[in-house]
Amino acid sequence: MIEAPEAICLAKQLNETIKGKRVTYVLVGHTPHKFTFSCGKPEEYPALLQDKIVGDSCAHGGMVQVNVGDAKLVFTDGANLRYYAPGAKLPNKHQLLVGFDDKSCIIVSVRMYGGILCFTGDSFEGGLNSYYACAKMKPQVMSDAFTQEYFLSLINAEDVQNKSVKAFLATDQMIPGLGNGVLQDILYNARLHPKVKVSTLSGQQRQDLYHHVKNTMHEMLEKGGRDSEKDLFDQKGGYIPYLSKDTVGTHCLRCGDMILKESYMGGSIYYCNTCQKYF
Repeated sequence: MIEAPEAICLAKQLNETIKGKRVTYVLVGHTPHKFTFSCGKPEEYPALLQDKIVGDSCAHGGMVQVNVGDAKLVFTDGANLRYYAPGAKLPNKHQLLVGFDDKSCIIVSVRMYGGILCFTGDSFEGGLNSYYACAKMKPQVMSDAFTQEYFLSLINAEDVQNKSVKAFLATDQMIPGLGNGVLQDILYNARLHPKVKVSTLSGQQRQDLYHHVKNTMHEMLEKGGRDSEKDLFDQKGGYIPYLSKDTVGTHCLRCGDMILKESYMGGSIYYCNTCQKYF
């Protein structure tokens, strides 16, 4: 699933590739997918997009937004975007195809679940509206607005002290675009076990965690995202995580101990038991 680094990479590529093109064809729901989430009536998407000019694209957390005339196309994590040049062979299965006046197109397909949203105005009807509004409202984790002062106001709040650092960072949209995927290396770099309670962190550890959030995610961005995700042109990102399902059972690059995997909070956590001690 894409998170903030990949969303920013996709938005940049969309700006470089489709901005200024005119929409000439829209096909929605070509391949039925019961976990493709939409807003309003998907059959009305073509009327909202047809003959309009593609404007800027941007990232809101892990969501990608494409402005098309007065309409907005928003893709959540789980929705895969691909660009196809004129004459390229197109996949047989997809949930959205948007064609342009130069015969190129973008195609969106959903993995297990994902949102393909098209609307005018600043909001829409449906359960994902609050998710979108929160991601849009909060300071973007990769931006200058996401300051140390802002981060400390989050981690020092009384209602998060009994949470683990994993729960604090990656649940309840505390930091939109920071999920379980990027979390693992952030905590590895910070030498914090995912289960450590926020209340046990010193003031210095909290400040250090802020810098590891920023630095780790910026490294992912600079390398085009994680190698588990693909960009607009179907190319894998260049960032290879220290901790992932692929490194379980290998040796920690710092101390040589084994990388471990554990089920926690409905997902998986990865850690080095020496570098990331849990007391």
